Amino acid sequence: MCGRFTLQASELQILKEFDLDQQLEGYQSRFNIAPGQQILSIVHNGEDRKAGFLRWGLVPSWAKDPKIGYKMINARSETAHEKPSFKNLLSRKRCLIVADSFYEWKKTDGGKQPKRISSAQRALFAFAGLWDKWEVDGEEPLFTCTILTRKADSFMEDIHDRMPVILPKDAEEEWIAPVKRHPEEVARFIEKLPTEPLKAYDVSTFVNSPKNEGESCIKPLA
Repeated sequence: MCGRFTLQASELQILKEFDLDQQLEGYQSRFNIAPGQQILSIVHNGEDRKAGFLRWGLVPSWAKDPKIGYKMINARSETAHEKPSFKNLLSRKRCLIVADSFYEWKKTDGGKQPKRISSAQRALFAFAGLWDKWEVDGEEPLFTCTILTRKADSFMEDIHDRMPVILPKDAEEEWIAPVKRHPEEVARFIEKLPTEPLKAYDVSTFVNSPKNEGESCIKPLA
Protein backbone atom coordinates (compact mmCIF):
# COMPACT_ATOMS: atom_id res chain seq x y z
CA MET A 1 0.00 0.00 0.00
CA CYS A 2 0.97 3.66 0.03
CA GLY A 3 -0.12 5.34 3.24
CA ARG A 4 2.26 8.27 3.71
CA PHE A 5 4.38 10.47 1.45
CA THR A 6 6.22 13.79 1.17
CA LEU A 7 6.25 16.85 -1.06
CA GLN A 8 8.90 19.44 -0.26
CA ALA A 9 9.50 21.02 -3.65
CA SER A 10 9.01 24.73 -4.13
CA GLU A 11 5.96 26.03 -5.97
CA LEU A 12 8.18 27.08 -8.88
CA GLN A 13 9.72 23.61 -9.17
CA ILE A 14 6.27 22.02 -9.32
CA LEU A 15 4.98 24.49 -11.92
CA LYS A 16 7.99 23.88 -14.16
CA GLU A 17 8.06 20.11 -13.75
CA PHE A 18 4.38 19.63 -14.55
CA ASP A 19 3.99 22.41 -17.11
CA LEU A 20 1.45 24.40 -15.10
CA ASP A 21 0.49 28.00 -15.79
CA GLN A 22 -1.10 28.97 -12.50
CA GLN A 23 -0.42 29.68 -8.86
CA LEU A 24 -0.71 26.86 -6.33
CA GLU A 25 -2.93 28.69 -3.88
CA GLY A 26 -2.55 27.30 -0.38
CA TYR A 27 0.46 25.14 -1.22
CA GLN A 28 2.89 24.26 1.58
CA SER A 29 5.76 21.79 1.49
CA ARG A 30 5.11 18.72 3.64
CA PHE A 31 7.20 16.02 5.31
CA ASN A 32 4.44 13.64 6.40
CA ILE A 33 1.32 13.68 4.24
CA ALA A 34 -1.35 11.30 5.58
CA PRO A 35 -4.79 9.96 4.59
CA GLY A 36 -7.63 12.37 5.17
CA GLN A 37 -5.47 15.36 4.30
CA GLN A 38 -5.55 17.58 1.21
CA ILE A 39 -3.00 16.55 -1.41
CA LEU A 40 -1.80 18.32 -4.52
CA SER A 41 -3.24 16.76 -7.66
CA ILE A 42 -3.33 17.56 -11.37
CA VAL A 43 -6.12 16.91 -13.87
CA HIS A 44 -6.75 17.92 -17.47
CA ASN A 45 -9.93 19.93 -18.05
CA GLY A 46 -9.95 19.45 -21.81
CA GLU A 47 -7.92 22.58 -22.48
CA ASP A 48 -5.10 22.73 -19.93
CA ARG A 49 -3.58 20.98 -16.97
CA LYS A 50 -5.02 22.25 -13.70
CA ALA A 51 -3.64 21.71 -10.22
CA GLY A 52 -5.66 21.72 -7.03
CA PHE A 53 -6.19 19.88 -3.78
CA LEU A 54 -8.13 16.65 -3.28
CA ARG A 55 -8.77 14.93 0.02
CA TRP A 56 -6.84 11.67 0.22
CA GLY A 57 -9.31 8.81 0.67
CA LEU A 58 -11.81 8.20 -2.10
CA VAL A 59 -15.48 8.85 -1.46
CA PRO A 60 -17.38 7.54 -4.52
CA SER A 61 -20.16 9.76 -5.82
CA TRP A 62 -22.73 7.11 -4.84
CA ALA A 63 -21.48 6.60 -1.26
CA LYS A 64 -23.95 7.17 1.57
CA ASP A 65 -21.29 8.10 4.13
CA PRO A 66 -18.10 10.07 3.39
CA LYS A 67 -16.30 8.14 6.15
CA ILE A 68 -15.77 5.37 3.59
CA GLY A 69 -12.84 7.45 2.34
CA TYR A 70 -10.61 6.34 5.19
CA LYS A 71 -10.83 2.78 3.85
CA MET A 72 -10.09 3.78 0.25
CA ILE A 73 -6.72 5.51 0.24
CA ASN A 74 -5.38 2.95 -2.26
CA ALA A 75 -6.77 0.96 -5.18
CA ARG A 76 -5.15 -2.20 -6.53
CA SER A 77 -4.39 -1.51 -10.20
CA GLU A 78 -4.73 -5.20 -11.12
CA THR A 79 -8.39 -5.37 -10.06
CA ALA A 80 -9.59 -1.74 -10.07
CA HIS A 81 -11.34 -2.26 -13.42
CA GLU A 82 -13.55 -4.89 -11.75
CA LYS A 83 -14.58 -2.83 -8.72
CA PRO A 84 -17.68 -0.58 -8.72
CA SER A 85 -15.82 2.09 -6.74
CA PHE A 86 -13.03 2.44 -9.29
CA LYS A 87 -13.90 1.16 -12.75
CA ASN A 88 -15.79 4.23 -13.97
CA LEU A 89 -13.07 6.48 -12.56
CA LEU A 90 -10.43 4.57 -14.52
CA SER A 91 -12.43 5.45 -17.59
CA ARG A 92 -12.76 9.19 -17.08
CA LYS A 93 -11.40 10.55 -13.77
CA ARG A 94 -7.66 10.00 -13.70
CA CYS A 95 -5.25 12.39 -11.97
CA LEU A 96 -1.61 12.95 -11.13
CA ILE A 97 -0.72 13.06 -7.44
CA VAL A 98 2.47 15.03 -6.94
CA ALA A 99 5.17 13.66 -4.59
CA ASP A 100 8.90 13.49 -4.08
CA SER A 101 9.08 10.42 -1.81
CA PHE A 102 6.93 7.98 0.12
CA TYR A 103 7.26 5.95 3.29
CA GLU A 104 6.93 2.23 3.80
CA TRP A 105 7.38 0.10 6.90
CA LYS A 106 9.59 -3.00 6.64
CA LYS A 107 8.92 -5.88 9.01
CA THR A 108 12.02 -6.75 11.04
CA ASP A 109 12.73 -8.85 14.13
CA GLY A 110 12.73 -5.63 16.13
CA GLY A 111 9.43 -4.38 14.75
CA LYS A 112 8.43 -2.29 11.76
CA GLN A 113 11.20 -0.06 10.44
CA PRO A 114 10.03 3.03 8.48
CA LYS A 115 11.90 3.79 5.28
CA ARG A 116 11.84 6.84 3.06
CA ILE A 117 11.75 5.87 -0.61
CA SER A 118 12.40 8.22 -3.50
CA SER A 119 13.25 8.13 -7.19
CA ALA A 120 16.87 7.39 -8.04
CA GLN A 121 16.60 9.56 -11.15
CA ARG A 122 14.43 12.61 -10.50
CA ALA A 123 13.44 14.93 -7.68
CA LEU A 124 9.69 15.03 -8.41
CA PHE A 125 7.25 12.45 -9.75
CA ALA A 126 3.55 11.66 -9.87
CA PHE A 127 1.53 8.75 -8.55
CA ALA A 128 -1.30 7.49 -10.73
CA GLY A 129 -4.50 8.56 -9.01
CA LEU A 130 -8.26 8.44 -9.41
CA TRP A 131 -10.66 11.12 -8.19
CA ASP A 132 -14.36 11.64 -7.67
CA LYS A 133 -16.87 14.26 -6.53
CA TRP A 134 -19.32 13.50 -3.72
CA GLU A 135 -22.19 15.79 -2.83
CA VAL A 136 -25.48 15.76 -1.00
CA ASP A 137 -28.09 18.46 -0.68
CA GLY A 138 -27.11 21.20 1.72
CA GLU A 139 -23.42 20.30 1.92
CA GLU A 140 -20.32 21.48 0.12
CA PRO A 141 -19.12 19.10 -2.63
CA LEU A 142 -16.28 16.84 -1.53
CA PHE A 143 -13.47 16.13 -3.99
CA THR A 144 -11.42 13.07 -3.06
CA CYS A 145 -8.83 10.71 -4.53
CA THR A 146 -7.05 7.40 -4.19
CA ILE A 147 -3.55 6.24 -5.17
CA LEU A 148 -3.21 3.19 -7.40
CA THR A 149 -0.82 0.45 -6.31
CA ARG A 150 0.85 -2.50 -7.99
CA LYS A 151 2.87 -5.58 -7.05
CA ALA A 152 6.30 -4.70 -5.68
CA ASP A 153 9.25 -4.81 -8.06
CA SER A 154 12.60 -6.43 -7.23
CA PHE A 155 13.72 -3.38 -5.24
CA MET A 156 10.56 -2.91 -3.21
CA GLU A 157 9.78 -6.56 -2.48
CA ASP A 158 12.43 -6.60 0.25
CA ILE A 159 10.48 -3.82 1.99
CA HIS A 160 6.83 -4.51 1.16
CA ASP A 161 4.81 -6.60 -1.28
CA ARG A 162 3.03 -3.57 -2.77
CA MET A 163 4.13 -0.19 -4.12
CA PRO A 164 2.43 2.91 -5.54
CA VAL A 165 2.13 3.25 -9.31
CA ILE A 166 4.67 5.94 -10.20
CA LEU A 167 4.08 7.24 -13.71
CA PRO A 168 7.06 7.56 -16.05
CA LYS A 169 7.42 11.16 -17.16
CA ASP A 170 6.41 10.32 -20.73
CA ALA A 171 3.23 8.58 -19.51
CA GLU A 172 1.81 11.44 -17.45
CA GLU A 173 0.09 13.19 -20.35
CA GLU A 174 -1.58 10.01 -21.55
CA TRP A 175 -2.73 9.19 -18.03
CA ILE A 176 -4.65 12.44 -17.54
CA ALA A 177 -5.68 12.97 -21.17
CA PRO A 178 -9.38 13.99 -21.19
CA VAL A 179 -10.37 10.93 -23.20
CA LYS A 180 -12.84 8.29 -22.06
CA ARG A 181 -11.25 4.84 -22.08
CA HIS A 182 -12.46 1.36 -21.28
CA PRO A 183 -11.42 0.41 -17.73
CA GLU A 184 -9.73 -2.78 -18.94
CA GLU A 185 -7.69 -0.75 -21.42
CA VAL A 186 -6.48 1.46 -18.59
CA ALA A 187 -5.61 -1.59 -16.49
CA ARG A 188 -3.46 -2.94 -19.33
CA PHE A 189 -1.79 0.46 -19.68
CA ILE A 190 -0.75 0.37 -16.02
CA GLU A 191 0.40 -3.24 -16.23
CA LYS A 192 2.82 -2.38 -19.04
CA LEU A 193 4.36 0.62 -17.28
CA PRO A 194 7.98 0.15 -16.21
CA THR A 195 8.68 0.67 -12.52
CA GLU A 196 10.67 3.67 -11.34
CA PRO A 197 14.29 3.10 -10.24
CA LEU A 198 14.17 3.78 -6.50
CA LYS A 199 16.43 4.36 -3.52
CA ALA A 200 15.65 4.12 0.20
CA TYR A 201 17.00 4.74 3.66
CA ASP A 202 15.83 4.17 7.25
CA VAL A 203 14.15 7.01 9.14
CA SER A 204 13.00 7.42 12.73
CA THR A 205 9.69 6.09 14.04
CA PHE A 206 8.90 9.79 14.57
CA VAL A 207 7.20 9.55 11.18
CA ASN A 208 4.81 6.88 12.45
CA SER A 209 2.40 9.46 13.81
CA PRO A 210 0.57 11.52 11.17
CA LYS A 211 0.55 14.34 13.72
CA ASN A 212 4.32 14.71 13.39
CA GLU A 213 5.74 17.06 10.76
CA GLY A 214 9.11 18.58 9.93
CA GLU A 215 12.60 17.57 8.92
CA SER A 216 12.81 14.95 11.67
CA CYS A 217 10.53 12.81 9.49
CA ILE A 218 13.13 12.49 6.74
CA LYS A 219 16.35 12.61 8.74
CA PRO A 220 18.39 9.44 8.05
CA LEU A 221 18.49 7.12 11.02
CA ALA A 222 21.93 7.10 12.65
